[in-house]
Amino acid sequence: MDKVVASASEAVEGISDGMTLAVGGFGLSGVPSVLIAEVLARGTKDLEVVSNNCGVDDWGLGILLNAGRLRRIIASYVGENKEFARQYLAGELEVELTPQGTLAEKLRAGGSGIPAFYTATGVGSQISEGGMPWRYNAEGGVDIASPPKHTQEFEFNGQTREYVLEHSIVSDFGLVRAAVGDRHGNLVFNKSARNFNPLCAMSGRITVAEVEELVEPGEIDPDRVHLPGIYVQRVLPLTPEQVSAKRIERRTTRPAPTTEEA
Repeated sequence: MDKVVASASEAVEGISDGMTLAVGGFGLSGVPSVLIAEVLARGTKDLEVVSNNCGVDDWGLGILLNAGRLRRIIASYVGENKEFARQYLAGELEVELTPQGTLAEKLRAGGSGIPAFYTATGVGSQISEGGMPWRYNAEGGVDIASPPKHTQEFEFNGQTREYVLEHSIVSDFGLVRAAVGDRHGNLVFNKSARNFNPLCAMSGRITVAEVEELVEPGEIDPDRVHLPGIYVQRVLPLTPEQVSAKRIERRTTRPAPTTEEA
């Protein structure tokens, strides 16, 4: 089945107000920036986003945040997005902070048909006991706090300990970026861009992949495929200009070596 679409507009067709989007990327690595920009251009609002973080102030999910299009975010950290922190603390945005590994497993489990799982992460903290601030009010008080979660003891690997029940995440749409993709939706991610992208793709009922290089079916060695096409419904080939439009979150340089050092 040829899953290639002709435009970003066609790629995000069906994303409507109030939906949940699982969006790949880690910081600025592997961010589906073209798809995010198209969601912004269409004026879609009141979105719930599931992503490791929310980009930076003027890139990635940060552009939806700045435009006031996000109602709720499930993420593992606020990161370096000052507007994210401001909206959260001002009571303008609901935020469910989730341990990074737990968030990854919630997405993977959702894509694997697993409704919930037990983990030791967060036991004995507000993660399991409840009370984590989800939404503040204008006065700085907590309007919505996380509820307590079910816990249970299990004997595992010769040790009995307590575990907390975490529910999986299934999103309306998954938006991801891949280095290489074929017309059937098989994807290959480049190095650290293989972060939350495969998991967000698995989580989506409909998953859209923007790909830097489109190839024909059979051109990707099966052993090289990071995500099989069964998880992908639409493939958007990027232009060379879109491929090259990448950001670096932190650029670190060192002085050129002297002649003696060289």
